[in-house]
Amino acid sequence: MERPLSTRAAALLAAAALALVTAAAPAPAPPPAPATGDSTAVAAVAAAPAGDPVGGKTLVGETSPIHDPALVIDDDGTWYAFSTGRVNRENGGTIQIATSHDDGTTWEYAGTVWDEIPAWIDDHFSDGALPDNLWAPEVYEHDGTYYLYYSASRFGTDDSLTALATNVTLDPTDPDYEWVDQGLVVESPVSGLPGDARFNAIDAGIVEDEDGNPFMAIGSFWYGIFLVPLEWPSGKPVDGWQEQTVNIADRFVAGNPIEAPYITHRDGYYYLFVSFGACCQGADSTYQVAVGRSESVTGPYLDREGQDMYGGGGTILLEEHGAVVGPGGQSVSGDYLAFHYYDASNEEIPYFPTLGIQRLDWVDGWPVADQRVELPTVAAGPADVTVAPGAAATFTTTATGIPSPVVEWETSTDDGATWTDVAVQPRTVPGEASASADGPSAAAQGVASSTLSLAEVTAEQDGTLVRARVTNAHGATVTETATLTVVAPEP
Repeated sequence: MERPLSTRAAALLAAAALALVTAAAPAPAPPPAPATGDSTAVAAVAAAPAGDPVGGKTLVGETSPIHDPALVIDDDGTWYAFSTGRVNRENGGTIQIATSHDDGTTWEYAGTVWDEIPAWIDDHFSDGALPDNLWAPEVYEHDGTYYLYYSASRFGTDDSLTALATNVTLDPTDPDYEWVDQGLVVESPVSGLPGDARFNAIDAGIVEDEDGNPFMAIGSFWYGIFLVPLEWPSGKPVDGWQEQTVNIADRFVAGNPIEAPYITHRDGYYYLFVSFGACCQGADSTYQVAVGRSESVTGPYLDREGQDMYGGGGTILLEEHGAVVGPGGQSVSGDYLAFHYYDASNEEIPYFPTLGIQRLDWVDGWPVADQRVELPTVAAGPADVTVAPGAAATFTTTATGIPSPVVEWETSTDDGATWTDVAVQPRTVPGEASASADGPSAAAQGVASSTLSLAEVTAEQDGTLVRARVTNAHGATVTETATLTVVAPEP
């Protein structure tokens, strides 16, 4: 999960590869996220929220560069994605934050945890190369405190550490908002693990057992994934943790490409999600999300075939499909699986690291991801509209695609020479569920609609052109143009 994010698109495109650093070796870096488009003063009326269908979720807004997302859905309805910082200490190099206020559809960059990397981390690595950035966050709430675990490392080594910061709120407008650094949690190399095993102290994921005892899943390559006992309220390891640590997953293959552990508890089982394969290779990335489960937090974790994940097991849950290349670096919040992937549909910067989300289905006690691929297509609308001054003008578009597409509206007042985003985008609503026994519901088929309502139009808006962009993870299309005609009624 320790993937730094980049600063220069030119370097990325010149290298024709994704510019992120792997656990094995450094690589060039991707550029900062592009700014969002200017918004027009045209007002829209937002549609009511609608429930997500099971399967891939289409995301829009500032969804890249995001790597190793830690997804948190807060009690106030705000969605947060904490992610690896940018390389070369751009924006301080610390953990990034993105937020969504429409149930995880539209995302915006919300800054970083700190303005700079804590000085003690530079002191820790003062005998050589300093970390370019902080990696692989995990956020866990316990008893009103948010625990943010983050990692730092030297590229290509297990000279690594995981540290902790705490906060009493995730809301940056709250006067009590402050990420307080609590220092070191674990570091590697470390001695005293059972069997003289060796882990890389990055990629923390926190879970509590049914008695409320906390544990940290951690590890990347080397001997694989380990479970470290912690204690509250410190959020740090118990005394003598080394001898109590359990090696819960190891592939026993060359290089041991397994990392990014995340454990969640559901219906009597602990589910261990990990990433297999090679990250951060752009089009050549082979990252996959795999899963196993256990009735005990300490394992054994078995896959659907009964094979132990400590020994090569792991059921593949999510892998390359369509434009989603190398999905991994995952976290889980409720039924939602968050991950990053390399976006093959991004024509400007191919294979840019991008936030992805799946709403998991659960079948026979196992998580299931929908990896069907259908490019977005406009099924209907929008149509020309003629209204009187002061009336509302309504435009509707229906689209199909898998994942279910999102519709974003634009207007033009110069005959289509330039287009501007509508200031307040209406919700895109999944299709109504069908009662037919002959096939899946409209929502499952990826049907979605959006209605743009322009309130109290004026004569000056006569001739305004309206269109919509329709996108999903695999591509995008644009509707035909509709014209708003504003005509005063006959006397």
